[in-house]
Amino acid sequence: MEVIDLKGRKALVVGVANADSLAWWAAKHLRGAGADLAMTYLNDKAKPYVAPLAAELGAEILMPCNVAVPGQLEAVFDAVRQKWGRIDVVFHAIAWARKEDLHGRLVDCSADGFAESMLISCHSFIRMARLAEPLMTNGGSLLTLSYYGAEKVVDHYNVMGPVKAALEASVRYLAHELGPKDIRVNAISAGPIKTRAASGIEHFDELLSEAAAKAPLRRAIDACEVGRVSALLASDYAASITGEIVHADAGFHVAGMVFH
Repeated sequence: MEVIDLKGRKALVVGVANADSLAWWAAKHLRGAGADLAMTYLNDKAKPYVAPLAAELGAEILMPCNVAVPGQLEAVFDAVRQKWGRIDVVFHAIAWARKEDLHGRLVDCSADGFAESMLISCHSFIRMARLAEPLMTNGGSLLTLSYYGAEKVVDHYNVMGPVKAALEASVRYLAHELGPKDIRVNAISAGPIKTRAASGIEHFDELLSEAAAKAPLRRAIDACEVGRVSALLASDYAASITGEIVHADAGFHVAGMVFH
């Protein structure tokens, strides 16, 4: 019987906010497949929500990581190097936009707000790739999260549409650059799921119901399904997959629509 086996692999999961986070489900499935875990939390306010989850999975490293704070991301990778000497999997689940930019029209988005969204939601993944590269001595898997709004217009997704589009393009370029070192880079384009991040999108419940009605499987997905895809992409079963935007959305992307 074949199973996904990540025993002995070292995995860093960045972006867990609470038990509803897609990053949490990725961590659960990576750990369930045998990987050793490092996890991060955003700040002291988030720590009480994340620390019990890290303890539940026996995470060997738990550190703060606000990518907007100079040095914090580097400190996480320093801790990984000191503890393990290498890294095999990095899961990036960070996205942010100012409320006025997320709720307003793209044409009205401020330059500063756009730059902040790009730095936190997109460039942080590039930074992680750069820090992970010397630690992925046996190759590895870099994973991030995207959404259909990067491909087509989704009402109320606003500034995050072009930001996620940039993230998806970055996946392809990083895959090209890091492939010779057997480092694979992929994104999971997840269907809409009720998470804390999703709560910031206006009319999210409407978007969720429309997606479930339109998707070929005629349902929404759950966070556990994203976690399973994460474990798959981190494993040897995906050894030939890189530069891909893997849709875990009940097929919605093949029958997508603009929401009004």
